[in-house]
Amino acid sequence: MTYDAIILGAGAAGLFCAAQAGQRGRRVLVLDHNAEPGRKILISGGGRCNFTNLHTAPDRFLSANPHFAKSALARYTPRDFLELVEGHKIAWHEKTLGQLFCDGSARQVLAMLLELCEQGGVTLRLGEPTGPVEHRDGRLHVNGASAPALVIATGGPSIPKLGASALAYDLARQFGLKVVEPRPALVPLTLGGEDVLFRELSGVAAPVEARCNKAKFREAALFTHRGLSGPAILQVSSYWKRGDDVGIDFLPEAQRGWLLEAKRQNPRKALRTVLGDALPERLASALLDRLGLAGELGNLSDKALAAAEARLADWHFTPNGSEGYAKAEVTVGGISTAELSSQTMEARKVPGLYAIGEAVDVTGWLGGYNFQWAWASGFAAGGAV
Repeated sequence: MTYDAIILGAGAAGLFCAAQAGQRGRRVLVLDHNAEPGRKILISGGGRCNFTNLHTAPDRFLSANPHFAKSALARYTPRDFLELVEGHKIAWHEKTLGQLFCDGSARQVLAMLLELCEQGGVTLRLGEPTGPVEHRDGRLHVNGASAPALVIATGGPSIPKLGASALAYDLARQFGLKVVEPRPALVPLTLGGEDVLFRELSGVAAPVEARCNKAKFREAALFTHRGLSGPAILQVSSYWKRGDDVGIDFLPEAQRGWLLEAKRQNPRKALRTVLGDALPERLASALLDRLGLAGELGNLSDKALAAAEARLADWHFTPNGSEGYAKAEVTVGGISTAELSSQTMEARKVPGLYAIGEAVDVTGWLGGYNFQWAWASGFAAGGAV
């Protein structure tokens, strides 16, 4: 069976790439070992699919080459995908920070992608394990089919229960392409040592500013029975490596000197009450216990209050790990961008071999950025195969 292009992976990037190529008149085959397409799409955004982000920009993506994503992102924008969504009568809303979700269900986005593939005459073969890929006679061969172009769109190993695997990296290495060491990203972090005491706060959340290395995000943090989670933590987890500290400002909106001002305003007020007014009570109590401070503000020295304020603005945790690929939304690292054309996603060393989406060393922030990379990279490859 001969095709113009074979796409491995029926996820967001693979389906969108197939639709683009199919509607250009190409004969396209999509292969996936899962029995149903788009499994990750269906669980995304709490089942409502955070399908893009209006604030998409190259600086919101991690990559060994921060410039690589610029071309594809510029040629297929969030507005382009939004036009497609609206053209298919899918109602949507902006939640926060430019994040766009379906009003209804993620199934609407998947149905749209499948409809686009059908319009392009794309053939889907699902529930079919990917066999050996061979390159001979100027064509790529897999599972009894061949084509001059093959697109790796199998994603990374995050969320293995959905069928995720490291197949993309195995294929890249088979063809001599470098792989940037992958690691879990957008993932909860675990605490040990003295920090393990914070696990008693499981279920407590608060708006914070979380920092790791040069990255910082102001969103909610959540304490869990294993450590730290919530949007702010998931964001910094992409920048975290073993041994790094995570700094948290528990009161990012507070003005400098706020505790001393509270003392001047009401010296008889208990410090626990003051902090309890600003943070969830259980969290306030746990922090004060670790600071070793108690009593009325007027009985505490300015030096002690200034030190407490500084610590609350820069509380350091040293995670002992993460919850791994099982809980990671995406994967940092992947097929090196140095091996690929930023215009077409084609491998420089292997004409006809392409890689898109999460398989590539381009990883977005939380909030629809990774879907936009799937659409943009899929569009670039779909216009080239």
